[in-house]
Amino acid sequence: MIERLSVIGLGKLGLPTATFFASKGFKVIGVDVNSELVKAVNKKRCTLHEPGVSELLSNSGEALVATDDYEYAIESSEASFIFVPTPSEESGAFSTKHVEMAGEKIGQNLKNKDNFHLIVLKSTVLPGFTTRLKDLLERNSDKRCGDDFGLCYNPEFLALGSVLRNLANPDFVLIGESDPKSGELLSSIYRRACENNPPIIRTNFSNAELGKTLVNTYVTVKMSFANMMAEICERVPGGDVDVVSQILGLDPRIGRKYLSGGLAFGGTCFPRDNKALAYFAQTVGMETKLTKVIEEINHHQNERIVKLVREKVGELKGRKIAILGITFKPNTDVVEESASLKVAEYLFEEGATVSVYDPAGMDNVKKVLKKNIHCAVSV
Repeated sequence: MIERLSVIGLGKLGLPTATFFASKGFKVIGVDVNSELVKAVNKKRCTLHEPGVSELLSNSGEALVATDDYEYAIESSEASFIFVPTPSEESGAFSTKHVEMAGEKIGQNLKNKDNFHLIVLKSTVLPGFTTRLKDLLERNSDKRCGDDFGLCYNPEFLALGSVLRNLANPDFVLIGESDPKSGELLSSIYRRACENNPPIIRTNFSNAELGKTLVNTYVTVKMSFANMMAEICERVPGGDVDVVSQILGLDPRIGRKYLSGGLAFGGTCFPRDNKALAYFAQTVGMETKLTKVIEEINHHQNERIVKLVREKVGELKGRKIAILGITFKPNTDVVEESASLKVAEYLFEEGATVSVYDPAGMDNVKKVLKKNIHCAVSV
């Protein structure tokens, strides 16, 4: 049974996961190239805006330590979870350079390790990459996957703002396994840590990679439909998108999740996963027309909000408009692809003076706001 874990990459998902596993009785070593972040974690000081993480970190004691030393982390753990970023490239593909660097270091430090070691890739990748990671690990370790070490692709379906709740009670756990032993070892970790006994789906690398990207893309389809529905309701006397959403959500073929009309979707996953699917489809010789339509519908939502404001107040030039909440969703400080931010920019372009406030703190917001948008710093 695995008792000691290393978590490589202490970002928005890595650090919450490290604190979560530590709270469940595992010994956890956090690994990051950022020395200041390593110091902060060892001082039990949380640098994230994610509900509950600060408390778990404060109470972690010796169960969670951080380091920048891969050798120590690999030697002192039985399983390593990779949470390094895979940023989007201009083409829509994911850059895997950080994962490859982590894989090289893990492989090099497996050379002199006698015990079986499980490697778990959590970073989002496109189909085909996990197999390439397996080859990279074998080259750098001079060991054989399945015999000397195991590899699983285990993508997350976490939502920022509720990461710890999602970790404790996932809808399901998806595991792409190199071999049955590795899949069973990872399953045993989740059976111990999860509170709701979730379904565990074990499959090959390709199905897990496809499953991650396609789930997120399907959710964007649902959100885009809900926003189209909201616009229709606005044009019908007495129409109420919340009531109509409730009606549709009661049909078991549809369900209520992600069926609320609102702003355009944003954040670190949905927009980029949609583009990544379109890119990958091209590499296998097909065109995903649906992803283009989703992007068009999503872009339209920001224009629709500005139009609604214009209908309510008339000419926008010279108007003073406040936006309360500039992150892409509540309970996070993430502003990537934020609909509120895009609406603020549209309003400014039409001559309005725009002030923004966000309870998550304004430091992060000020970095991304256009310098000519008035920013009311009030936290």
